[in-house]
Amino acid sequence: MLKNIFKAKVPNSVKDMDSNPTTFDQVIDRVLAHEGGYVNDPDDPGGETKYGISKKAYPKIDIKNLTKEEAKGIYKKDYWDRYKMEKLPPELRYIYYDMVVNMGIRNAGKVLQKSANSKNSKADSIKVDGMVGPATLKAIKRVEAERLRSERVLYYARLVMRKPVQYKYWYGWFKRSIEV
Repeated sequence: MLKNIFKAKVPNSVKDMDSNPTTFDQVIDRVLAHEGGYVNDPDDPGGETKYGISKKAYPKIDIKNLTKEEAKGIYKKDYWDRYKMEKLPPELRYIYYDMVVNMGIRNAGKVLQKSANSKNSKADSIKVDGMVGPATLKAIKRVEAERLRSERVLYYARLVMRKPVQYKYWYGWFKRSIEV
């Protein structure tokens, strides 16, 4: 499976990007487009979802009737503000935020930390625990967006190898990873 990763062509949307979205208002519609509408896939660990908001995470919300504006409110309060996205370097903000939405805060934090460790010297390595605090924020200052994207692709490849039932999502995850 990993051999096929390197055969994929990078879409023009990445190569031709004029600007890097860095604010919530700039990224949210892009994230929602990737998350899509209502789905109730038994193979999806989130279960019933709409715009990426899952019944598992929000059991009191009527997911099927969730509006796009309500989803934006949840993403602003519970993801963007709560996890202090503004503290990240602007060039990593959109990628990291999209990862938080798609794979959860701890997994996204670990991917971010692994990308920092792959960039920095062994003496400057940080603990990979998924908790993004002052040490991680310092360590990611020199991390390139492409490095973070590559770690994200690797995360999904490993996930699919551990859980083959997730393979049906592989292409979408891969494409999303290199587009964001």
